[in-house]
Amino acid sequence: MKSGDKTRPVSRVTLTAQACAAISLVAGGWSAALAQSAAPAVALTPVATGLANPWAVAFLPDGQFLVTERPGRMRVIQATGQVGPALDGVPQVAAGGQGGLLDVVTDADFARNRRIFFCFSEPAAGGGSGNSTALARATLAADARSLQDVKVIFSQRPKVDSSLHFGCRIVQAPDGNLLLTLGERFHRKDDAQKLDNHHGKIVRITPDGAVPADNPFRQRQGALPEIWSYGHRNPQGATLAPDGTLWMHEHGPQGGDEINLPQPGRNYGWPVITYGENYGGGKLGEGTAKAGMEQPLHYWVPSIAPSGMAFLTSTRYGDSWKGSLFVGSLKFGTLHRLEVAQGKVQREEKLLQGNGERIRDVRQGPDGLLYLLTDSPNGRLLRLQPS
Repeated sequence: MKSGDKTRPVSRVTLTAQACAAISLVAGGWSAALAQSAAPAVALTPVATGLANPWAVAFLPDGQFLVTERPGRMRVIQATGQVGPALDGVPQVAAGGQGGLLDVVTDADFARNRRIFFCFSEPAAGGGSGNSTALARATLAADARSLQDVKVIFSQRPKVDSSLHFGCRIVQAPDGNLLLTLGERFHRKDDAQKLDNHHGKIVRITPDGAVPADNPFRQRQGALPEIWSYGHRNPQGATLAPDGTLWMHEHGPQGGDEINLPQPGRNYGWPVITYGENYGGGKLGEGTAKAGMEQPLHYWVPSIAPSGMAFLTSTRYGDSWKGSLFVGSLKFGTLHRLEVAQGKVQREEKLLQGNGERIRDVRQGPDGLLYLLTDSPNGRLLRLQPS
């Protein structure tokens, strides 16, 4: 086992399904098995199609959606599914590999200020080499055709030549501050254990880009004050639990994808400890445990390549799913439903088995339903509809 907190149990999942009942469904070429006794009847409903590698979806008033496309475009989708033109005002992105225009969220006070936050792979200024993850804020114009007052409020340091491991999920905490997940850029994995850089970190800033007074490393000499937690690899999912706790997941190397509950100042181990192994096989780091390094709440072997995650707080699918955590899989195209209680994952269920589309984002909409984005040159926005 990997680390410090002996009181928190670690759960591991294998990819075998255990079911006493199954409901099969087919929607738009997807087949799914819902392995749960008395499972809710659901269907996948396409909302919009023809999206170029969509990465994130946020919800606007009147049933509209705001979607990012990794090549560098942001679009508004109408409630009818009509996809609007690319918005003006999106900054230049370093599109390529895993880089581009990535996460987007609306401000908690969007109805009043029309503010959004988005993150992207930012090229070096002045034609210099390298890139890094940046976080920007902007105002969505009243006609929803452009971004106004765009300002980058955080840039990951240092910039490096890499098209991998940007992280880039945004969570706005109840206090209004922003938490941003940052990858370690793959070739710079050892940086994740150092506090003089932003690689392999979660950072916490105010909506104006300032450092909150209670950040854990604000007063430590040699540490970057934005850092909230460290020792992460490539976190592509982050969300708040119903109680306001921050949850996140991150890609393992080959096996060892993790769900963590990041606490201020804590070290989550990468690359010193991991449940994964080197690509092609072979031991990585010092095993799965070391004093002072946190254990994951949950991990996957083999990897599912998780992306996107959301807690379901509604009863739109019945009482049995309320409170579950949903995680998308890029590798298998499955949607994983995790029942969480007493500080651990009690049960895991794989939904949408056998589909051929990578799930990039998972969100609960204002209507209490789950929405998914599929990552492909012809990506789709889908609604998981009670039938």
